[in-house]
This record gives sequence, structure tokens and C-alpha cells, in this order.
Amino acid sequence: MRAVIQRVKSASVEVDGKIVGQIARGLLVLLGVGQGDTEEDAGWMIDKIVNLRIFEKEDGKFDESLLDVKGALLIVSQFTLYGDASRGRRPSFSGALGADDARELFEVFVKKAREKVEKVETGVFQASMDVHLINEGPVTLIIDSRK
Repeated sequence: MRAVIQRVKSASVEVDGKIVGQIARGLLVLLGVGQGDTEEDAGWMIDKIVNLRIFEKEDGKFDESLLDVKGALLIVSQFTLYGDASRGRRPSFSGALGADDARELFEVFVKKAREKVEKVETGVFQASMDVHLINEGPVTLIIDSRK
């Protein structure tokens, strides 16, 4: 699994002009599911994300996690994280898991997130979405369960 994590003051996702997920302070997670990913990857990834110390204490140091600050999660599926543009001009997405299996693992990830975080919102799997955010910091990290 691959994730782009952004610390946000607020974030929302729209489908067809309607807000389907919205959070205040927390993390926006763009999540890609790849070939060979398993439920263990989902468990590792959510545990890593909610425990990352990327929120600042009063002294300005990154020393608190999403759990510490009681922040929210907005999780958006993003198969394009497996895009390979190393050859030609059109990216290949062959590293992404097929839609049906990816949906299952995405839902496992969301379920595991809801076991750890009080407020978890999502986009709509396979929909064309507009994502809005105010990135706090900005703080943006990329995490890959295979690395």
C-alpha cells in the first residue's frame, strides 16, 4: 500500500458537487492499493499513520501523533499512486490492484482506522472526486508498506 499523508487544518471531498466526507484538524490520506497488498499491509499502514509524530507541541517540535491530538482522518482512494511514468508519456497503472480486490482492502483499511480513530470520513471508491484541503505546515509524507 502507498499513502500520501497531509496534515490538515481541514479537508473535504466532493462527488458530483456534494460533500461526501469532511474533517477539521487531522490527516488527509490518499491511499493506493497495489498488487500483492494484504490485510497485514492495511494493519501496518494504519498503525503507522495514526502513530506518526507529525503534530507540533507548544515548543514547535513534532512530538504528537494523530491519536495524541484526537484528530480526524479523511481517507480517499487513489490508484494513481501506483502510476509508473518511467516510459513514454502515458503512465501505466499495472502496479495497482484490480478494482474489486482494491475495494476490499480499502474497506479493511477504513475499518481498522475506525477502530483507532473517533472520526473517520472517506471519499467514494472509484468516483471522480474533488478534494479540498488546507495543508497545515505544510506537512506531507509518503509511506509505502513495502519499504
